This record gives sequence, structure tokens and C-alpha cells, in this order.
Amino acid sequence: MAVPAAPTEPEGFADDDLLPISALQHLVFCARQCALIHIEQVWADNTLTAEGQVLHARTDEPGEEKRGDRRTSRAVPLVCRRLGLVGQADTVEWHRTGRSGWRAVPVEYKRGRSKPHDADRIQLCAQALCLEEMLDATVPDGALFYGTPRRREAVTFDADLRRRTAAAVDQLRALLAAGATPPARYDARCRQCSLIELCRPKLATRPKHRSVAAWLAAAMDET
Repeated sequence: MAVPAAPTEPEGFADDDLLPISALQHLVFCARQCALIHIEQVWADNTLTAEGQVLHARTDEPGEEKRGDRRTSRAVPLVCRRLGLVGQADTVEWHRTGRSGWRAVPVEYKRGRSKPHDADRIQLCAQALCLEEMLDATVPDGALFYGTPRRREAVTFDADLRRRTAAAVDQLRALLAAGATPPARYDARCRQCSLIELCRPKLATRPKHRSVAAWLAAAMDET
């Protein structure tokens, strides 16, 4: 079931001002990572990003399937002029709600397990907001499919998640408009980040009491 195209002359942000939905996930996870990717245009792969690419291999190919009262569209293009977002949903499921009615359910595929932060949920909510504008219909919930347990996590797009998603869009727009990369700060997130060698957060967060000689020694070790 194809997603209806957005209006040709919608109100809101123009094409040149649309922000990628994927950048929201980067921002909520780490503002510095977001800036490195979307301002400085740097990227690096590691085993984790490679696993993610394998997981997305099928969903990145446009297509449709039908099983009973459920249809599935893959690689669905998305846009929300009101918020100024553009991107692509891994899959959108269409659940029959009557003789001719269908309810859209976005499903995003992620490697690993469910995360304690909301980066994935906010990214999914942004996809739902796009679908709502494009379909002129309410999208109440969606799902995140995590590759390690091979299990879905249901996500309800309640008022709080919608508010935090809209706030993240504002923060992303401000970050990109400023054009400045936030300083590095080493914490648990860094260990799985593919950009750690480019970011080098351990050097930037050295204790203030360390001598210059100790800092230089650490820099040489990093090199």
C-alpha cells in the first residue's frame, strides 16, 4: 500500500530547510556526534555500524508485502513540512481497521538491544509525525525491532514523547544553524561510537589537575 505523496505546495519549511530525521537520533544520543556527522561531514564504520547495515539490507529496498489484513511497505519516503523534517521509514505496516480503512504503524529496525535513552523512540516518533501530516490521519503507535533479541518494543506516541520530539527538532535546528561542534566529553556512550577515533573524547576530558607532561603522554598514547 503506497503512502500518498505530500502536497505539492505545503505550508511550512521549504525543501532546502528540511532536516534529516536520522540526525534527531544522533542528537539525542550525543550532540557532538550529531555535529561531527552533520556539520563537519565526518563518518567512520565499526563492527556495530556494519551489523546495522546488515539488519537494514532488506528494509532499504523499496517494496510491499501483503499477509491477510496486514500490508507492509519498505523504505517509505517521509516529509513533515510543519516541523521541517525529511527521511525514510524502514517499514510502515498497514493494519486494516474496517472494510476500507487502514492504520499506519511505523517500524524501525535497530541493531543490539533496547536503549535506556530515548534516541530511537524520538526518531520513530518523528516518522509518525511525518506520516500524520502526509496521511492527514492520527498515528498513535509504532514499534522498534531490535536485532539481538529479535523482538519488538512497542512505542506509544503520547503527548510527552511528541513534545520531546518537537523540542529535539528545535535543538537540532539551533545546533546546525550555529555551525559549531560541542566539546567532547568521555562517558559510557563513547565505547560503542564509531567516531571515537575522530572525536578522541578522552583527551578533551582529562582531569584539570593533570600536568602538561601527563597530558602530552596521554596524547602520544592515543596517537
